[in-house]
Amino acid sequence: MAGKLTYQQAGVDTRRAAALVGDIRGHVGRTQKQRQLMGAFGLFAAAYDLSDYREPVIVTGCDGVGTKLELLLERGLFETAGKDLVAMSVNDILTTGGDPLLFLDYIGIAALDEEKISRLVGGMADYLEACNCILAGGETAEMPGIVPEDVIELSGFCIGCVEKPEMIDPSTIQVGDVLVGYASDSIHANGFSLVRRVLAEFPGELEDAELEALLRPTRLYHDVVGGLRNASVKPRAMAHITGGGLPENLERLFRGFGADLEIPSWELPGIDKLLAHVDGDDRFHTFNMGIGWVAIVAPGDVDAALSAGPGGVAIGEIVPSEGVRVKIRGER
Repeated sequence: MAGKLTYQQAGVDTRRAAALVGDIRGHVGRTQKQRQLMGAFGLFAAAYDLSDYREPVIVTGCDGVGTKLELLLERGLFETAGKDLVAMSVNDILTTGGDPLLFLDYIGIAALDEEKISRLVGGMADYLEACNCILAGGETAEMPGIVPEDVIELSGFCIGCVEKPEMIDPSTIQVGDVLVGYASDSIHANGFSLVRRVLAEFPGELEDAELEALLRPTRLYHDVVGGLRNASVKPRAMAHITGGGLPENLERLFRGFGADLEIPSWELPGIDKLLAHVDGDDRFHTFNMGIGWVAIVAPGDVDAALSAGPGGVAIGEIVPSEGVRVKIRGER
């Protein structure tokens, strides 16, 4: 009689997975320097004590890295993928005025690869440590036959909290309020289906250094939010500029209002070569165009907002006519 099958023979090694959890414990630990989980030992879920908040409101978000992930995996940029995963969810939490408290990840892979997973988690921990958010747990799923061998699936989930009176309220936006934009570090993690199409149709046009610039990780905007808070500025609204660009991400905030924006030219290596192959109007609805975060503030708060974080620039005002219209400064 033939020997009976094991889970390992089916392609899943639970012992290696358990050992990997131990290996990444150091990354997890460095995200708990200022905040700690409550009674974490032996639990099958993460717990956090909210008693320091007077009127806590829970805020949540989830996101991924999109098709940018393909280019990152091809180039072995696993830390960048981890940072992108964190920033895409944490930045959304920050738009509420809240604190990102807990982050969880999902990694789907054909077979365990300790180096790749450790580097992914290391990138996550770099960003989580920077914004004082705990890596509270996650799931690494071995799925042979489902996930291709050269693919890694990534999803991220963030839980935050905001004091009810301090929660950002876009309904307070008024005509004459000023939009202050903050520079992005790159294309971030949106629009890469179009980027990949351009790269496929025009191979060799971008130099390696230019492509590396386009693949820089998404910027965390916790410094901007912290700077506004330290200056006692409560924005009318804040927007993380992701898929849909400035128009779609800002229009969702407006009820009966709009904005006419004039933004600086995008100083990013290789971006002009890329945009030369992109429809002139569609570029504004696909990419952040160099502005990754926008705070809408009262006119009297503009100076404080401009110095709240690096790359701050006034880009327009709220107007009575609906819609968001964008042009580049000096461009006809």
